[in-house]
Amino acid sequence: MQTSHPQIRSLILDTPIILAPMAGITNLPYRRIMKTFGAGLVFSEMVSANGLIRDGGKTRLLLASHPDEFPFGIQLFGDDPQVLSKAAEMVGNAGQLLDINMGCPVKKVVRSGAGSALLKNTGLVGRIISAVRKAYSGPLTIKIRSGWEESTSNYLEVGRIAENEGIDAVTLHPRTRSQGFSGSADWNQIAELKNVLNIPVFGSGDIFTPIDGMRMFEQTGCDAIMIGRGGYGNPWLISQTLDLMNGRPVVAPEPEEIYRTAVTHIDLHQQQFGERKTLLEMRKHLCWYARGLSGSSHFRAALQKTDTLPQLRQLTRAFFTQSQAA
Repeated sequence: MQTSHPQIRSLILDTPIILAPMAGITNLPYRRIMKTFGAGLVFSEMVSANGLIRDGGKTRLLLASHPDEFPFGIQLFGDDPQVLSKAAEMVGNAGQLLDINMGCPVKKVVRSGAGSALLKNTGLVGRIISAVRKAYSGPLTIKIRSGWEESTSNYLEVGRIAENEGIDAVTLHPRTRSQGFSGSADWNQIAELKNVLNIPVFGSGDIFTPIDGMRMFEQTGCDAIMIGRGGYGNPWLISQTLDLMNGRPVVAPEPEEIYRTAVTHIDLHQQQFGERKTLLEMRKHLCWYARGLSGSSHFRAALQKTDTLPQLRQLTRAFFTQSQAA
């Protein structure tokens, strides 16, 4: 199969691979790295509609963007149609696409009535989409799960409501809220949703290898795939999936290439957030970059003991140099 160019309202993507919005992960430096590997669309971290309205300055930090990551999608979460409508007006010009989160299973989000809790009230789903659609004229999408629990799976109903209220595309992670990330994502549900909707359907869930990505396209007929946890420390998952789709050989990166990417990530993070935050946040990313390499467990332990950013950089250089020699 050849790479397609999904269209979301007026927005045409260069590739059918989307970076999932992930709290604590998809900040600007991370998105810029993933974009260079071929992501057709990247998303902000989840942005609280309530937080945006009540404490706009602090929450707007999540909306920092750079031209080289465009198109840039912003994901809002909340449970009040008017609050979400107001938030949509506030961020309308900050990105090229707006998404409403209706699938997050995290307890803090669900307790507030947002995320996957919305799936328990399809009437509210419709009112939220209607209100935001009136406030925002650009490409508008939602991300959902199969339902609150297996006995109340209602992704087909929610998809139809979304389409009727003017949503331009739906992303389905085919697990229920009660499943969390356990078990397996039921990709057949993505195919079912694709069969009943006339708008683009994007698939999410359990894409960890290029073959996974290819299989999701073939099994579901989805218009694009969304990569989340599989991309941790592995932006090559995007480029390798595109290579596989286009009949090119899939080549695993050498430690030297992983090191160069990791250093670029550190540099971008420092430019955006400064030394202290980079030291604290890049530890987890470096642990992911090191997965599968000899001595990675010792490297991970040493990372947690680093006190300065120069020390972290030196430790990273030493580890990947050793890996190259091995």
